[in-house]
Amino acid sequence: MKEYEYDVVVVGAGPGGSTAARYSAKHGLRTLLLEKKAEIGVPVRCAEGISKNWMDEAGIEPNKWFIDAEIDGAKIYSPNEQHVITLSAEMAGNEVGYVLNRENFDKYLAKLAAEEGADIWLKSPAVDVIKEDRKVKGVIVRKFGENVRVNAKIVIAADGFESQVARWAGINTTLSERDIVTCIQYRMVNIDIDEKYTHFFLGSCAPGGYVWIFPKGKNEANVGLGIALSKLKRRGEVKEYLDRFIEKHEYLKRGQAVQVVTGAVSTCRIPKKIVGDGIMLVGDAARLIDPITGGGIANACRSGKYAGEIAAECIDNPTEECLRKYEEKVRNKWEKKFIRNWFAKEKLAQLSDETLNKLVEAISEVELKEISVYSLLSAVQRKYPDLIEEFEDLI
Repeated sequence: MKEYEYDVVVVGAGPGGSTAARYSAKHGLRTLLLEKKAEIGVPVRCAEGISKNWMDEAGIEPNKWFIDAEIDGAKIYSPNEQHVITLSAEMAGNEVGYVLNRENFDKYLAKLAAEEGADIWLKSPAVDVIKEDRKVKGVIVRKFGENVRVNAKIVIAADGFESQVARWAGINTTLSERDIVTCIQYRMVNIDIDEKYTHFFLGSCAPGGYVWIFPKGKNEANVGLGIALSKLKRRGEVKEYLDRFIEKHEYLKRGQAVQVVTGAVSTCRIPKKIVGDGIMLVGDAARLIDPITGGGIANACRSGKYAGEIAAECIDNPTEECLRKYEEKVRNKWEKKFIRNWFAKEKLAQLSDETLNKLVEAISEVELKEISVYSLLSAVQRKYPDLIEEFEDLI
């Protein structure tokens, strides 16, 4: 078996993996970025919405080449669609600000990694990890039909929702049905929508999730939904939900789908462990998906940067103890938010359309200057004081 020597090998050239490779190479480490597909960025499995406020931290300059639309804010609709909460992009969360062209965005991030000196292998899936004395020492790669050995001091697993590298390394990121959302999305053309806002629809139209419309320019948008796996009864049901939603809305019904995307996202708390001897998990592989929104691009890029930087600190001592600096940084950044949003997600999944109508109505009638426990509770209390006791733990 052929052998190759690197300081760091990153498995997966999505946003988290490319950013990890970029910052690892930037700090002088000999870095290899692996991508199992023949082309980075395709097929797209993403609603493509991001906020703007994190890009500086990840060292990413906005570029028209990978931005299809700039968004002013978000509109959140009650199940009966009679009430709408309108939020500015700054208030709306981590999916509102830009709608990306993910194919171009992913290629751009890989380009940044290459410019820092990272090597990139396409059509080269990792098929196993190399372990010596229970420590990860690299990966076995299927490179153009031949297995090769890539020895590395540190492996960064960025292989997404289905991450096998974590499992091979003995890190448990198993999900329960309640923490998996099954998604389907159409890229639709010839539709009539307000292209300055992203649109979110709550309630029984998407049990345990929501419907989204993310504009990608004039008369074009990503239209999709996610439903909690625990709410589905049979195969193909998620598509039936989306088709029903489109059928009920004339401005969508007359459009045409030119692309279909399916997949799943995790909506869980951060796993008990995301590092081991010689290995770190980033992005979707580390379950760094917001449990409420399902958004993960920003978290992937930032966690990738953290992993690349910590790799440089620990390259001469790549033990779990040293790499735990990365895990601590991730937990300090997101753990409290993820726990709060996980509990909120669990509560929201139990609410009836009638209750959600009241909540959205109450919140829509006040001008929110900030999203906070106090502002949301106050809005609901003025309109429906009887709901406060039920929702204090949620909001």
